[in-house]
Amino acid sequence: MRNPLARSSSAVASLAVAALAVSAPADAAPDIFGTFWATRYDAKIQIVGGGDLPLTAEGKAAYGTNIAGLKDGSITDAARKFCVPDGLPRVLASPYPFEIIDAPHGQITFVYELNHQVRPIAMDKPLPSDKELIPYPYFNGHSVGRFEGDTLVIETAGFNEKTFIDATGAPHTDEMHTLERIRRISPTEIEDVVTIHDPQYYTRDWQARFVYQQRDDVWLQDYVCGEPHRDISSVAGVRRP
Repeated sequence: MRNPLARSSSAVASLAVAALAVSAPADAAPDIFGTFWATRYDAKIQIVGGGDLPLTAEGKAAYGTNIAGLKDGSITDAARKFCVPDGLPRVLASPYPFEIIDAPHGQITFVYELNHQVRPIAMDKPLPSDKELIPYPYFNGHSVGRFEGDTLVIETAGFNEKTFIDATGAPHTDEMHTLERIRRISPTEIEDVVTIHDPQYYTRDWQARFVYQQRDDVWLQDYVCGEPHRDISSVAGVRRP
């Protein structure tokens, strides 16, 4: 972990340029609410435009350590073993359904069946400063949101370092900031395009895109690590038994 006093506000600024845009009133919120389910799962995160993760030398070393540790058991994938939150952007790749709820007042809430994760998004609030976030790091970070036309924009920071970018062990630091843009792309689909900013481990900002089908015929089910769950074999990319 780098010295918090040496952090720069540029990380927030680089992802928050659009914050100057006027947010839509709550009663004009776009139709992005309901139950959704990915049709494809990738253990290794797929970058928009293709190619490998743009890792720095330090990031490559951390990734190599994670891969080796997960293989020999010296590093535990706690999200799968202990049901702790997946963190961003890994939670966005979940092969289980989730809900987006326009409630309570002033908040949008994401509820994921996987690990019973809950992500509260404080609407039309500024992202807290690094000084405010550092003492209270979360697995899924601290999130604020706003509407820009038909798009829900979510900024997140204040992560701990206990999670991976994806199921292969891709790393991040506690300085990671993410910017999500969620919008409806068809009557039955939404997309979430997430930008990752983490200059210690990545040479540039990069994006991943996730597409979900609306499935209001589906109810979220109970989830407990190590116990049988719903059949997700219909999701492309899921490893078959």
